Amino acid sequence: MPRTLVTAALPYANGPVHIGHLAGAYIPSDIYVRFLRANGEDVKFICGSDEHGVPITLRARKEGITPQEVVDKYHTIIKESFAAFGISFDIYHRTSEKIHHETAAAFFSTLYDKKIFTEEESEQYYDEEAKMFLADRYIVGTCPNCGNTNAYGDQCEKCGKSLSPSELINPHSQLSGKPPVLKKTKHWYLPLDTMQKDWLDTWIRSHEGDWKNNVFGQCKSWLDQGLQPRAVTRDLDWGVPVPLAEATGKVLYVWFDAPIGYISATKALFANTNDPNGWEKYWKDKDTRLLHFIGKDNIVFHCIIFPAMLKAHGEFILPENVPANEFLNLEGDKISTSRNWAVWLHEYLEEFPGKQDVLRYTLTATAPETKDNDFTWKDFQARNNSELVAILGNFVNRTLVLTQKYYNGKVPAHHELKDDDKACIQAMKSIPEKISENILNFRFRDALFELMNLARIGNKYLAENEPWKIQSTNPERVETVLYISLEITAYLAQLMEPFLPFTSATLLKMLDLEPKKWKDFLGKQILRPGHQLREPALLFEKIEDAVIDVQLQKLEKSKAMNQLSNATVTPSKPSTSFDDFQKMDLRVGTIVSAERVPKTDKLLKLTIDTGIDTRTVVSGIAADYSPENIIGQQVTILVNLEPRKIKGIESQGMILMAENAAGELAFVAPVKNMDNGGTIR
Repeated sequence: MPRTLVTAALPYANGPVHIGHLAGAYIPSDIYVRFLRANGEDVKFICGSDEHGVPITLRARKEGITPQEVVDKYHTIIKESFAAFGISFDIYHRTSEKIHHETAAAFFSTLYDKKIFTEEESEQYYDEEAKMFLADRYIVGTCPNCGNTNAYGDQCEKCGKSLSPSELINPHSQLSGKPPVLKKTKHWYLPLDTMQKDWLDTWIRSHEGDWKNNVFGQCKSWLDQGLQPRAVTRDLDWGVPVPLAEATGKVLYVWFDAPIGYISATKALFANTNDPNGWEKYWKDKDTRLLHFIGKDNIVFHCIIFPAMLKAHGEFILPENVPANEFLNLEGDKISTSRNWAVWLHEYLEEFPGKQDVLRYTLTATAPETKDNDFTWKDFQARNNSELVAILGNFVNRTLVLTQKYYNGKVPAHHELKDDDKACIQAMKSIPEKISENILNFRFRDALFELMNLARIGNKYLAENEPWKIQSTNPERVETVLYISLEITAYLAQLMEPFLPFTSATLLKMLDLEPKKWKDFLGKQILRPGHQLREPALLFEKIEDAVIDVQLQKLEKSKAMNQLSNATVTPSKPSTSFDDFQKMDLRVGTIVSAERVPKTDKLLKLTIDTGIDTRTVVSGIAADYSPENIIGQQVTILVNLEPRKIKGIESQGMILMAENAAGELAFVAPVKNMDNGGTIR
């Protein structure tokens, strides 16, 4: 029997998991692995937290904690979220563990001893005050493309342009705030250019037609441009130390260290067993199929760079397939962790208890398998209400409730089968093969459609035969119809496990059945006449508009917060003298009347009691304030401003207003009631 090793992309432990991650790698891989297990195959499912790299150290500095505390925090959140969501890893490991450091260091040493690496000396930015080389993310400056003054050395997050530190205008270190200097440093490189010529180009191009078009297309683009040597080390104090005496202060680059985490996690899986070397057959035996489930942004690392590393090492198999998905967007916008534009898994689990399978279903049905796709809360609601509730749940509930009502929950015997009975049974028996074919070809949306098609077949069969109408006149026919409907229900309970594991377990319990390998029930009778069922219950419940509105409001709040944080602040004006400031006479006043200025949209005519006198002021605040709502409002008024005519009205002063990035205005006024005429100083 073939052996399969399935890996899912290591999530980065500087934040929680969101629905984009789930749709890209984790739900597809979980469906695939559960399917293989259901077919009795030897499969191991490997994942873990990627815990090294600059973003970890940056978050640690931002939060005032150590990098280890950062990864401990998010590793726990991620691991617990996956478990609660039903992602069935054989092990969820982490790259900060000792076994990983040892495995990664040994991997580097093997390539070093085989003289695979090239050594190059280059100039890199260095912080003289902090006494350390600076990774690109530690360097901030002005973007040459859009003028953003907080662009990073690798990318401007405002305009999205990829950058190098040398392109930044006025670069400075995030550590000291000082301009960095260039200093020479030595690093080790993986010679991808040489590897491309020797074997890598031929190997990748041999997978045309086998790998998904989006995967092969991205790899071909890189090959056509020509691969370049890539550094495997960097100057940093957080990561796997480079195991060379001459490399003090250097660690393995995270892109080199992270995929080795698949190997170290498999080692850890077998470490405390009777077969501690059992991991080797999953990584070194040519009869093992290695599959990497990843997202679009990891294609090059898993299809080009990691295979190059494995081949250079010489002891490991290469991946057979890398079924990567494209990106999932959220409500028409790109998911962004920095902008909090995401649906976080741990929050979903708290806010939708018991509804893991609703999200699994929606993300599978809308999976970005061949192109970017969009998740919307309204679609989530519609798929739950119109498909899970109205089709799958409705069929199962009607079948079980009628069986309970007519036969006290015991499976009836079937009698002579009519043509439509035989057609229904035949359709039922054809579904598993269609599901299998689609899963094995990584078409999980189509596989899910076939599963739901079985529920549609059952619904149609019940609706056409209407057993509730003929129970009194043709009880034998009702027994046959419900028996066939119960068999479809039992098929559904077993077949849905890879897609909807929680619902499968619930339905199997209601049917008083155990999970079975597919070979043990396909083409066979599952439920025997007289088998006692348990009390039926609803599999799914309707999701109301109010629940969805809460989620949409959360996103709107995130959008508003981002607009404020990304607002461009008007630069300060040139300095003025204290004497000039003293010339301004600012007083507290109260609006005693207000009316719109005819034929204008923005102007209000205000009458203000300044404590000195009562005067008229024309102010452009009509877009933000209605006249009737500001009577009695205290304001700050510049009383010694020269009068001027506005729309034929003499305005005798100016009230002070604050303006935000959205152009909204607010009164600058005392926080407690003050006497009119009180001076502001």
